[in-house]
Amino acid sequence: MDKTVDGAYYNDILARLEEVLLQELSWCAPWKLDFVGTDFLASKKIQGDTVERVVDASVKEMKTGGIVRDIKYEVGGKGILLKLAIDGCVHIPMEAHLKKDNIKPFMCPIANMIMDQIINNLGYVATYLAEMDINEKTKHCALKCAIYQDVDKIGEVSDWKQT
Repeated sequence: MDKTVDGAYYNDILARLEEVLLQELSWCAPWKLDFVGTDFLASKKIQGDTVERVVDASVKEMKTGGIVRDIKYEVGGKGILLKLAIDGCVHIPMEAHLKKDNIKPFMCPIANMIMDQIINNLGYVATYLAEMDINEKTKHCALKCAIYQDVDKIGEVSDWKQT
């Protein structure tokens, strides 16, 4: 990001894109935005042979890059649930902008980055962002992502409320 341009400019652009796609495509848009944000980590050559190692390496790069202050995570729900607790994300203003306009945010560049690295490093066949809880006052996001290692796992159900 160009340091001479206020980050609010970029977040406003992303928020407007998300809003326009929601209005234009209804709820088909979330499935089209998985690649937003992935270039940052793709350029960092993330490596790892487990979900935990890939996420750890991804978090380290995002913290170093000033994109987040911290990310805590856990894998559960039969190995298909990746829970992310993100603090100090640069994109919080984007989500706050959407919420102010009564639009439920459905895209997270941070989750996209991590899930893209899981697919590319571990060969997982599918991932998606299932749930977002955003608190713009504390600058904290809680996300639930589905991560499917192989086609046999797709469609497997886990009680995510218990994990």
